Amino acid sequence: MRIACEFGATLLLAPWLGLSGWLRRCRVLPGLRGPSAAADTAAGRQPVAAAAATQGRAAWVEPGAQGVQVVYASQTGFARQIARQTLQSLQAAGVQARLDGIDALDVAALQRGGRVLIVASTTGDGEPPDMALAFSRLAMRQSAPLVGLRYGLLALGDSDYEDFCGFGRRLQRWLEASGAQPLFDPVEVDSEDEASLRHWQHRLATLTGVGDLPDWQAPKYQRWRLTERHLLNPGSVGEPCFHLELQPLQGRMDWQAGDLVEIGPRHASGNVAAWLAANGLDGSVPVPFGKERLPLAERLARCRLPDAGEVAGLDEVALAAMLQLLPHREYSIASLPADGALHLLVRQMRGRGGYLGLGSGWLTVHAPLGAEIALRVRSNVNFHAPGDARPLILIGNGTGLAALRALLKARLAAGRRRNWLLFGERHAAHDFLYRDEIEQWLADGRIERADFAWSRDQAERIHVQQRLREAAGELRRWVDAGAAIYVCGSLDGLAPGVDAVLREVLGTARVEQLRGQGRYRRDVY
Repeated sequence: MRIACEFGATLLLAPWLGLSGWLRRCRVLPGLRGPSAAADTAAGRQPVAAAAATQGRAAWVEPGAQGVQVVYASQTGFARQIARQTLQSLQAAGVQARLDGIDALDVAALQRGGRVLIVASTTGDGEPPDMALAFSRLAMRQSAPLVGLRYGLLALGDSDYEDFCGFGRRLQRWLEASGAQPLFDPVEVDSEDEASLRHWQHRLATLTGVGDLPDWQAPKYQRWRLTERHLLNPGSVGEPCFHLELQPLQGRMDWQAGDLVEIGPRHASGNVAAWLAANGLDGSVPVPFGKERLPLAERLARCRLPDAGEVAGLDEVALAAMLQLLPHREYSIASLPADGALHLLVRQMRGRGGYLGLGSGWLTVHAPLGAEIALRVRSNVNFHAPGDARPLILIGNGTGLAALRALLKARLAAGRRRNWLLFGERHAAHDFLYRDEIEQWLADGRIERADFAWSRDQAERIHVQQRLREAAGELRRWVDAGAAIYVCGSLDGLAPGVDAVLREVLGTARVEQLRGQGRYRRDVY
């Protein structure tokens, strides 16, 4: 795994090397920049790895930056608590960061900051907290010159109120109007929802490139079984991409198109055995794990492997008492319950040292068929299919096709055929994921239109946003007919490219109107 250190230095780690030991040894390695996909924190909704490692996320850790400013706007203290935990996570990842209340913030401070993470609560029915009143009244009364500022926003609210996350959403619109660039789409939390807070942590892990920081609150996993796994892109120049199927061992299958899963990854057994041997410990010794007892090796597989200095003098039981579970990974669900299984689309992620990411390595290599998988379904309401028969434009690349596939399945099951798919990958011959299924839907008329961008099938690199621009007239006609636009894929390439084309073709005012109406939705990572 590669770890980002001090805004640009990185270090290659074997997946079994503990983070704390690395932090003590951290030094600058010239020439390595940006977080790596090997940390696998982008999960099953992986970005195009090369782009993620060299473009938008590299900007998060540019050398010479002043650090990250973590800002809170709190009424009851909860936003301040989350901001402080955010600060601690950044510092544990080797990122310079500081904490400020929004009452100490002004436009000049934002212009100097470069990078800011904001935790903003809403009080009453859409009002800013008391400590944010001055900032709202003075700074946000008009747009400000904030080009160059990159921000992440965690909005806290209560859906019992009509203006849910009202202040956070107004703050986001003001930042956008001022030219600031989002590091990722805003994360909204309804009444201290633990899953949404884990998603915020997932974003922090992606930004820093550190994949083994523990979850603030571990998911309440259910037991599932891996029943099928096959390669979808043999011969691809990209990393292997797998179709997986899982069945519940407890409970029932219950989710909607657009929802996600949180997966509890595990280390490869060989890495655990090597760690045990290096530390002179017996992996067969039973140790406590919740209400049961497991062999130490099995417990270790689910946890961060401590540095040797942390375990010196400890026996197996004492070691077990200090272990921290590995943080979850997120994956889009690619199926409906009616399919009889939960489908995932997972691309292997590797660092420059060749190490497989913990999440993708566990699911695509190390977990045998029949293995038990720790999994929790998480609702993703913002990306659920429209409840009516309006036309739907689905835009994605890479493993972003997973969520789009589920949405298409939901639409087809409801008899809704006005679907337009725009999808991009490398080569049509090797990377046309779920090709037979999509071509059959097209032949049956259940997808009205499809446009594909195979970036490496010609000398000029063609991407999805170019196909969208080429179909500008059709885009206007679909939107005029009431179409909703759903985008799923990479944050660094696809998302800004598609957004720019939408604004170019439809106009910024129209795009903002679509967002306000819930007709322009994104699940990008």
